[in-house]
Amino acid sequence: MDFFVDHMDDDFARVKVSQYESNEKGHGRKEHRSYYVCDVPDDLADRARWKGLKQIGVAISETIRGGKPCDEVRYYILSKEMSARQFGATVRGHWGIENSLHWQLDITFGEDQSRIRKDHADANFSIVRRMALSLLKNEKSKKLGVKSKRLTAAWNDDYLEQVLFGT
Repeated sequence: MDFFVDHMDDDFARVKVSQYESNEKGHGRKEHRSYYVCDVPDDLADRARWKGLKQIGVAISETIRGGKPCDEVRYYILSKEMSARQFGATVRGHWGIENSLHWQLDITFGEDQSRIRKDHADANFSIVRRMALSLLKNEKSKKLGVKSKRLTAAWNDDYLEQVLFGT
């Protein structure tokens, strides 16, 4: 978004900004994150499309993995006013949930190994996997992991019925 690039050039001298930075090490990488939150500029294109729009934000991640730099910039629209620190925590929380869901889908259903590609089949199967994951997580009669519940449901029709209908 040109707005942030323009204002970063003069260190936000012309606009009020909330800024937060963090540094992390772990899992074989170093990561520096910068978060910026500003009020919505009056000249923001298509501003009227987002009812309740309060602020805009940018998250910049500079990562070094195995000695190789990897930078990522993500822009956000916000319907709630918050500080850059709160914004950073929200962004990190969202990606933590996304990463956790992806990990669970890959471990339980081998999603990364799927070769389904024709037409809309990949999107359709993704929806079915997410629904199945939700059903398996909601089934509480057996103290098993999701992958074990899936296998048990495949081998035992009564348990499958319990997973599907909660009976």
